[in-house]
Amino acid sequence: MPISAAAQGVPTERAAVRLRYGLAFREGAQEAGPAVTYAGMTPNDVALGVSAFGERWLGGWASVQREGFSLSLGSESVTRGALVRASVGPAARVFLGPVRAELSAGYGFAQLPVFSSSTGQVRLVPMARHAALVGARVLVPLPWRLRAEVRGEVPVAIGSASNGFAAGAAVLVPVLRRGEWGGALVLDYQYVQDALTTADGGVSRQSISRAGVAFELSLGGAEAGARPETGELVLSVVDADSGSPLPEARVVLTAGGVEQAPRVAGVDGRVTDVVLPPGEVLARVEAGGYLPAEARATVTAGERTELVVRASPEPRVGTLLVTVTDARGGNPLPGAAVAVGTTQVLTDAAGQVRLEGLGPGPLEVKISAEGFRATQEAVVIVTGTEAELAVSLVSGRQGALATLSGQVRSVRKGKPLKALLVIPEAKIRRRTDARGTFQVQLKQGRYRLIFSAPGHVSQTKVVTVRDGEQAIFNVDLFPKSR
Repeated sequence: MPISAAAQGVPTERAAVRLRYGLAFREGAQEAGPAVTYAGMTPNDVALGVSAFGERWLGGWASVQREGFSLSLGSESVTRGALVRASVGPAARVFLGPVRAELSAGYGFAQLPVFSSSTGQVRLVPMARHAALVGARVLVPLPWRLRAEVRGEVPVAIGSASNGFAAGAAVLVPVLRRGEWGGALVLDYQYVQDALTTADGGVSRQSISRAGVAFELSLGGAEAGARPETGELVLSVVDADSGSPLPEARVVLTAGGVEQAPRVAGVDGRVTDVVLPPGEVLARVEAGGYLPAEARATVTAGERTELVVRASPEPRVGTLLVTVTDARGGNPLPGAAVAVGTTQVLTDAAGQVRLEGLGPGPLEVKISAEGFRATQEAVVIVTGTEAELAVSLVSGRQGALATLSGQVRSVRKGKPLKALLVIPEAKIRRRTDARGTFQVQLKQGRYRLIFSAPGHVSQTKVVTVRDGEQAIFNVDLFPKSR
């Protein structure tokens, strides 16, 4: 009982087509009728072979071959022509580890050279031989993915006196594989010996050495010695909402537990020609304005795997924390109303309220509380961050001090600055806190506010304040030129 390929773990080849072209070196003699001896080389030795097998061990084969023939006397051609061989039949195969053996039996037709001189001139008369063929072929894997092929064939003539044999060898060199299709270059050699006894008792013998090059196209698993060891990955990075490609996205692949060097997607959002070992691959993707994304795929040896990574845009919202205090002692003001557009909320016991889901950009905030002067502030909301706004409300009584507050920032990315505030008219010299914020109280009048910070150009503002007024100054300082 044949050993199955599946039991041996050998990928099975389901079909193959081989086309060969080469030279034939022929030598022979006829001992009756016109005594003829001949030797020489003829080109255009062409052969076509087809084999096919089912899922199990049984299959079939067929082949046809054209042999050029030329007989010359000195430089003069005596006769020329062509001979044909053809065969067909069933076959069985067996796997012994990575070695594959095929046994065949079938029908063979061959035209053998016989010569006649009935017209006074030697003439080639092909003699048909019908025979039962018994043959075998063995394929053995070699290093560097090569394969060796050894084959033999013996004809048993039907209705004529003939004998002989054929033996050959070849080396198969893989040149391509696309999915289940494979192609190999075949360097082929064959030796044939024929002997034929004609009806008048004449004996014709010949031997042929053939050398040629063939191309074999096969369907099915590669042989064990030629199985591809890598696969190809084609990765696309797209917007999860629109499906449009994301160019220049940064891609990091992890295959076999090893993280590879980052790759950058092209203008079409694709990363191509990535050769990886078989197995699972993890792709992590980063693109400007998008949340990090990842996806997995399984790479198969000898095949191309497509992987699409869908990245979602970053949420375009921010958060605002408002803290309201009493300007007289800095105590929190619970129950103060904070209004943004049509939304109004009250501060908690700590004088705070957090507003979420705000769109990016400048925002107007109104703050009011019973017994205090209402005020209006401006703040900038940045996507994905929380802005803070500190407000001190001034008592509504006449003669109350004016309150000036704000924040000092650098025009470079809006970074808060620890700055020095000087108000000469009020003899005030004060530094901002870690967030760059400041707050001072002044009597009614006109004042100069001088802001300075290390590495930045100083800035002076002139303000006029009234009793109980609350004003906000957000000051942006320019870095000094180097």
